Amino acid sequence: MKYQVIVLDLDGTLTNSKKEITPPTRDALIEIQQNGKKVVLASGRPINGVAPLAEELYLKEYGGFMLSFNGARITRCSDNAIIYNKVIPQEVIRPIYEAVKEYPGLDLISYTDKVILSGIKSNEYTEKEAAINSMEICPVEDFPAALDFPVNKILIPGEPSILEDLMPKLQKQYHGLLNIYRSEPFFLEIMPQNIDKAHSLQKLLNSIGLTADSMICCGDGFNDLSMIKHNNCITVSDRRQTMGDNKNRTTFHQVIHTFLHNTLGTGIDAGRCFIEDENRWICHGSSCDRKQLALSLGQFFTIAAEHGII
Repeated sequence: MKYQVIVLDLDGTLTNSKKEITPPTRDALIEIQQNGKKVVLASGRPINGVAPLAEELYLKEYGGFMLSFNGARITRCSDNAIIYNKVIPQEVIRPIYEAVKEYPGLDLISYTDKVILSGIKSNEYTEKEAAINSMEICPVEDFPAALDFPVNKILIPGEPSILEDLMPKLQKQYHGLLNIYRSEPFFLEIMPQNIDKAHSLQKLLNSIGLTADSMICCGDGFNDLSMIKHNNCITVSDRRQTMGDNKNRTTFHQVIHTFLHNTLGTGIDAGRCFIEDENRWICHGSSCDRKQLALSLGQFFTIAAEHGII
């Protein structure tokens, strides 16, 4: 099966440690699009954090898509049309705000099209989120009142130990209404119910008349686990979960195995390769290097093309 849609997470997969797309990766993705494939950028970032990378890859010219806010919004790059949009119920925002204020050191943020709204007090993790997305932080006095627009995502940045204590309490209170999880140890995401990358990718496939069999995914974060588990695709990740082929295709195994050993070299512990009942995994552990993997992504596409996968 030759794949028609290439789905890429951004941080640590598409980009290197400097949050940049390296020239080999950029060139490979442009060539893939010139050959008629669609590229989808799927990220927890707000739209302003995804759009510059989409522009760099010419997604507008080639008809690609952006999944922002972990899939709560899908944008068609050719005309900037929003083809899917799921928002947080307004009535939960103030109770969440009041709950978060009880935990010293935490902030509560959301996003306009231009800035990050900081509802409590900016901390080092708020600043990290601003740097990732190249957006300014705008403090607001009354956070719930400031969110007088459709809200796709709320983020609680803070110390991991504090978020670990808060998360199960919010999950219990808003069970069945919101998706609440940590995308990083220091980021607690608050999302509309049933929103994750897998759900939104299926919405996208339905809208363009394709199935999961025509899609290949690459991701490395906690928020990529849904598409790793539920989509028929290759997944790329670093120290959390590395690479797998959810359909046990021998060709995939050969390509990825060659890629890991020939391209990543000593970054892989070959002795830890194994096959499970329903998932073929390659290098499961903590030895893969995020920067090395991102820099080699362009070479992966080259190998995959040589084997007729894309």
